[in-house]
Amino acid sequence: MDNNQPTSTPDNNEENFADMLEQSLTKRGGRLSPGQMVEAMIVKITPEWIFLDLGGKGEGFLDKKELVNAEGVLTVKEGDTVRASYVSSKNSEMHFTTRVGAGPAGHSQLEDAWKNRVPVEGQFVKEIKGGFEIRIAGSIRAFCPFSQSGIRREENQADYIGKSHSFKIIEYTEKNIVLSRRAVLDEERQVKKQELKSTLKEGMKVKGTVTSLQKFGAFVNIGGVEGLLPISEIAWSRTERVSDILSVGQEVEVIVKSIDWDKDRVSFSLKDNLPDPWEHVAETYAVGSFHTGTVSHLAPFGAFVSLGGGVDGLIHISKLGAGKRIAHPKEIVKEGQTVEVQIEAVDREKKKLSLALAEVSRAEAEEAATVNEYKQQVSTEPKNMGSLGELLKAKMEQRENK
Repeated sequence: MDNNQPTSTPDNNEENFADMLEQSLTKRGGRLSPGQMVEAMIVKITPEWIFLDLGGKGEGFLDKKELVNAEGVLTVKEGDTVRASYVSSKNSEMHFTTRVGAGPAGHSQLEDAWKNRVPVEGQFVKEIKGGFEIRIAGSIRAFCPFSQSGIRREENQADYIGKSHSFKIIEYTEKNIVLSRRAVLDEERQVKKQELKSTLKEGMKVKGTVTSLQKFGAFVNIGGVEGLLPISEIAWSRTERVSDILSVGQEVEVIVKSIDWDKDRVSFSLKDNLPDPWEHVAETYAVGSFHTGTVSHLAPFGAFVSLGGGVDGLIHISKLGAGKRIAHPKEIVKEGQTVEVQIEAVDREKKKLSLALAEVSRAEAEEAATVNEYKQQVSTEPKNMGSLGELLKAKMEQRENK
């Protein structure tokens, strides 16, 4: 037997090495799929290639020309992080790209991108019937239906014209190319969602962007996961209209209130990230003290009054009529009206203040004092006293003449 004879052919060696590479990739975090987006650090730049460190997934490369600007200047340096799409593996090397469909071989590259589900860069040109005209590979026209544009109903579609985004090719012929931006966004969300599953915890403080306003609250995107910010969690004070406090596109810092990955539900709180005005409410709004506030909302059972700083209280309907029965608070007060109130009760745990109109409280207090005075006089001078009604009448006349 010839000991110098190779045990396998070069082709077999290459095939075995490819198998080992695939096994290695699986062990180190899963094999990449064509078109999968990754963020990788540039570890080396040569005259032709840029080499990437993919962390647990290994190393890859992309064409240096892709990251050179119109003046021929390289726009990145070693140590920078780039976002690229996986194309294929050949001879144990992973090929990535940041720009699919550019250059003279545009259609050939676009067909490869369609087959391998690699994202392409495209520019919104104009709105047409049923969707948008998109320009890809410099001059190639494509179509993106409204349903695949990823644009929300509340967003202004005109704002997208002239801007570039990533798309997936969902239908391809040399004459007709149909794109989907939503597919790219969904894929990005899924990747980020998986990352957040291992890091996001209840009680965490996170930054996000308001994506939608509803009557019941607002939706906030924290990068891959969109959750609900209920109207009751927006502010410590009573909130009637979400738009009074938040707007689409606004950046907010919220607290993760609850997480349910099985139902894909995450809820946030904005007010939990703000100082709790109820912490010292008993000292600030002592029982019996008088304060000025604004009627913020009327309900059949009473009037809500904002005292400022996120503290609201309720004047029950029974406290509004000065002893006279009324059908609705609007008979006495109106929204936006400034009123003086007296604190009748404080419940810090339930964050409730019971209020009364100051003028009613003072009248009731004066009447109670008059009754007490009459009782005292009756007990000491029973023969010289008039009726209680006469005494009350005298007190009222005295008050009117002041």
